[in-house]
This record gives sequence, structure tokens and C-alpha cells, in this order.
Amino acid sequence: MSGRLDTLAALVEAARRAGADAADAMLVAAASLSVQRRLGKIEQLERSEEFGLGLRVFVGRRQAIVSSTDASPAGFAALAERAVAMARVVPEDPHAGLPEAPDGLVAADLDLADTAEPTAEQLIARAAEAEEAALAVAGVTNSEGAEAGWSRAEIALAASNGFAGAYLRTSHSVSATALAGQGTAMERDYDYATAVHLADLEDAATIGRRAGERAVARLNPRRPRTAKLPVVYDPRVAASLLGHLAGAINGAAVARGTSFLKDRMGQRIMPEGVTVLDDPTRRRGLRSRPFDGEGMKGERRAIVEDGVLTTWILDWRSARQLGLASTGHASRSTGGPPGPAPTNLWLAAGKVTPAALMADIREGLYVTELIGMGVNAVTGDYSRGAAGFMIRDGALAEPVSEITIAGNLREMLAHLTPADDLQFRRGTDAPTVRVEGMTLAGA
Repeated sequence: MSGRLDTLAALVEAARRAGADAADAMLVAAASLSVQRRLGKIEQLERSEEFGLGLRVFVGRRQAIVSSTDASPAGFAALAERAVAMARVVPEDPHAGLPEAPDGLVAADLDLADTAEPTAEQLIARAAEAEEAALAVAGVTNSEGAEAGWSRAEIALAASNGFAGAYLRTSHSVSATALAGQGTAMERDYDYATAVHLADLEDAATIGRRAGERAVARLNPRRPRTAKLPVVYDPRVAASLLGHLAGAINGAAVARGTSFLKDRMGQRIMPEGVTVLDDPTRRRGLRSRPFDGEGMKGERRAIVEDGVLTTWILDWRSARQLGLASTGHASRSTGGPPGPAPTNLWLAAGKVTPAALMADIREGLYVTELIGMGVNAVTGDYSRGAAGFMIRDGALAEPVSEITIAGNLREMLAHLTPADDLQFRRGTDAPTVRVEGMTLAGA
């Protein structure tokens, strides 16, 4: 990848010659192949290749960003001059700037690149396997199709502070969506899997079968009465609670004062024994990387440890606003500035099985799908459409839909219990989670 870094070094040098006090440049070269299949027919087969350069320049505390798809050094001088001219006329940002001393690269082998590139025929076969498994489930009457895909991306970053790094990552995926029932009584559900290496990708037939079984299980839903009760989140929706937590501890939101957790650093926000971790260095992790968007390497962190909030998620700009240091969480594209974002984020597994977690619930709700985004990041008020199953005497009962669940994220986080069924499947992951005292709005 030295050729990519040489290209970026030339672009940074062009920015310095044009009058920039500091600069960094990012390159992304990506390729992907995907197939969509429905009812035995190929609906779409697509291959794409993308290339992008991004140049960020600083004139004092003024910054500007330009992007291009042309990697020819002949155009670098004009691109740099345009960026510097833009920076000279924008307002100063006292918190903008490169890291004074980047960390360097992660030493460990993250194993982020699979050498195997699938053919179109192999992806078609994978999608067919998923869809046929879904259609074979008794009660499945139709299909919204199955998809299989592969992608490869090369990311490189160089800066005038001396940082230079590049890495390659790949992704394999498969998904299926099944329909059950007839007419207006039809129900749909889905499943999907993604992995860095094909060897780690869940079996396509398992994905399809699970999608079909979930669709059939949702047939003939009821609308339960309004009540206040325990809510149990299926793992695929439990991760959304971590998404809300990540938004609340995002350094940019904290610096603006627009987070319901802005005053809770060092305080207990979850029950004793509950831990939330973030680790950009996890081997074969879906969001692993050897450095962030500013050249910081990052590290495994307990975001919440024994229920106590220990850190914000910070890039350098938000860190300077708060008088802190970056946590190595800068995320960026070629056309925009860095901003803080989590990497591999997960809620640590608890000590009880999902069955034991529900065993004492006389009446509750098991949520498998969430709809809408009715969450107030400032107050923590939470209200989302939902579907799933009632829990009666500790066991799953009739399917339910057309309901809303509501609460406040402060209270929800403080009264949650994780089960022991954590699996790393989506980049943000959680086991089954029980939350006490939520309101179900139904009939």
C-alpha cells in the first residue's frame, strides 16, 4: 500500500506549498459485488468500484475540506489551492486541528482482509440457498427475496504531523426476508449476517430458515391492553439500546449540552455488574481498524464498568471542547470532517439464560421489532413502535403488533438486566435484555 501513501504524501505537500499550516489527506478505494434473488429469479446483479480522495487543510484555526475522484498528481496543486482559499474565508474554529502527536498503528494483527473474492455464481448460489430455506418453512407463502454480497475497501491516511497508515478490510453478507399468511393477514420477517471473513459467515440456509420461522411465528397478532410491565428485548433489537447510549456519550453531543447523560461522568448509570465495552482492536471485528480518522490507534475500553460511566466517545475536536484527550474514536469520510463514533461496541453477557431472565414474568412483552425513532436525546424520553410476543407465566405467548413502548432512557439503563446469550454479529451487539417498568400502549 506504499503507493497509496505516496499519493497522499504528495497531496499533503501540495497543501503546504499552497499555504496550509497543516493538512491531512484520506483515500478510499472500494469494490463490491452483490446479488438480489426473488422466487428463483435474479433481480439484480451489481458490481461497483469507487475511488475518493479527501484533503483537509488548516490555515491557523480555520479549516476546509475538498474531495476528488482524480488521483493524478497533476491536479493536486489546483485542488490544494482551492482548499486553502476556502479555509481563508471561513470562521475560525478554536477547537479544530490535527493531533499534536498521533499514536501510530496498532501492532496486533487484526486480520481484516479475506483473500477470497467470490464470483457472481457463488453469490447467486448463496442467495438461492437462503431463499429456498425460507420458502421451505411450513407456513411461508411468499418471499421478498434474498441477497448475498461482498466488498473490499482500502483506507489510507496521511498527515503533515507525520502520521501515515493504510489498511484493507473485506466484508461478506447474506440476508433473507420471508412472508407468511395470505392477503391482509400476511406477516413478514427477516434475518441477516455479516462477517469480515467468509469462514465466519453464518450458513445461508440457517439465515433463510430463521427468517421463515420468524415470519410464521408472527401470524395472527393481537393488540394487547395498555399496561406497565417488564419488556424483554430480543438481541437483534437490544443493540438499539446501546446505540442510544453511544449517542448520549458522544463527545460532540456532550460538548453541545444536548445529551441526557452530559452530567453523569463517573456516576452509576446501569446496575452493578453491568459492563459495556468498545474495542477497535478486536480480531476480525466488523468495525475494527488499526487507526481512527485522525491517526489515533484507539484501545479496548470499558465505556461502562460495573454500572459506572467511565468515558465519553471523543475525537480531537470534541476532546478539546471538553478539556480532554481523544479516545481514538474519530470517524470520517473523504468529504467531511472527523466526528466521534463507536467501533465494536457491546453489552457484556450476563449470568442467566434468556429463559431464566423471563421465568418470573407473569405478564410482559418480548420485543422482536422496533419502528420509528421517537427518542429525545436531550431528555432521554423514549417512545417507539414495536412488535413481538407477550410473555405469560415466564414463557412466550401470542404475537402482538401495532403497539408502542415508552419510558425514559435514564430509567431504562438503570433497570436493565442482560442475559448470557451474547453473539458478535452486527458491530453493535447485545444479548437478550430485560428492562423493568416500561409502558406498553396498546388497545
